[in-house]
Amino acid sequence: MSNRLNVAPNDLSAFWMPFTANRQFKQAPRMLVAAKDMHYTASDGRQLLDGTAGLWCVNAGHCRPKITEAIRQQAGELDYAPAFQMGHPIAFELANRLVDLAPDGMDHVFFTNSGSESVDTALKIALAYHRAKGNGSRFRLIGRERGYHGVNFGGISVGGIVANRKMFGTLLTGVDHLPHTHLPAKNAFTRGVPEHGAELADELERIVTLHDASTVAAVIVEPVAGSTGVLIPPKGYLKRLREICDKHGILLIFDEVITGFGRLGTPFAADYFDVVPDIMTTAKGVSNGVIPMGAVFVKKEIHDAFMTGPEHLIEFFHGYTYSANPIACAAALGALDTYKEEGLLTRGAELAPVWEDALHSLRGEPHVIDVRNIGLVGAVELEPIAGHPTKRAFSAFIKAFESGFMIRTTGDIIAMSPPLIISKEQIAELIDGLRGVLRAID
Repeated sequence: MSNRLNVAPNDLSAFWMPFTANRQFKQAPRMLVAAKDMHYTASDGRQLLDGTAGLWCVNAGHCRPKITEAIRQQAGELDYAPAFQMGHPIAFELANRLVDLAPDGMDHVFFTNSGSESVDTALKIALAYHRAKGNGSRFRLIGRERGYHGVNFGGISVGGIVANRKMFGTLLTGVDHLPHTHLPAKNAFTRGVPEHGAELADELERIVTLHDASTVAAVIVEPVAGSTGVLIPPKGYLKRLREICDKHGILLIFDEVITGFGRLGTPFAADYFDVVPDIMTTAKGVSNGVIPMGAVFVKKEIHDAFMTGPEHLIEFFHGYTYSANPIACAAALGALDTYKEEGLLTRGAELAPVWEDALHSLRGEPHVIDVRNIGLVGAVELEPIAGHPTKRAFSAFIKAFESGFMIRTTGDIIAMSPPLIISKEQIAELIDGLRGVLRAID
């Protein structure tokens, strides 16, 4: 690690960075060179408290021994194996372990390499399922305003974040969107799940009436919308969506790429809200973010609908070169072992009251117009600078980095989702640091 301190590449121009203000970054790079547990090490040697679990993904903290050792051992034993018409044992072991964690009835797993791929896989499964059942007229997909479902064409089509969509043409056809659930006039500064807005689920009835239920294949929502700024569903909202989907024969897809693997203090948001979807997308925490991996869970009846016809024929023409990659599977098994041994999939429930109190102590600080929390995820919404949207939150992000901790921003919202190993003292450190930042920025 020490030989990387104060060392930067000779030329930063070749790497076109994702979701980054490239010109700003390359004028004053923020380089990370090492990580351990709750901290990153910057290239100047400073320790940075990780308030975002990397990118919503490092749920067990950084460089955890069981995960790193599993990767090291697997790389020396079986580095790659094709998943098309071939298999390797740990892919099946991992699938069984994941199914054991999943809500009852979600008995099968299809492996991908990212949340974006998980979403597109789930959409394809939904469409193909209806066709397999003789309902090929069901082609419409319903997303939600301000939804984030990755960056592939399917995901941005059902997603509802304008900046992610506006440059890429007409996208998929046959897509409609529910309204988002953010009601600041009624729910600002709510602690936990907000009271108002369950009736917004009834917009699905209007959309179904407009298009006819016989054309609608699936509805996809994040149980908690993360990347748009932590929008928490009102009480009863998800149950109502489930009821409407059941009424009309529509599949319900939960995008749990962020909420999966302990973020809400339960293994999945489906457990937290007591609503079981038909299909559930995951990634990020499945391997603790260490090796790219995703997993799509489906109910038994969906899987079994494909298992017809001659046995030598491929049932579902879909997959990836790196589906169930052996090293990714090993990393995921190491992550699951770490989660289990340290009780991390439920630790968020224990820390949630401490997290909530700390976050809401920021009410009344400069520029703060809302605070939202659930489990170990939270958001602090700032009043935008007139004529300069996003600038205030971005200034907070830069100031936080300079002050020794990491946050994420989306628009003028600060989002935080620390590793599940965070201590009560580190929660206080993170929030007190943010308090100082809010008092220091314009």
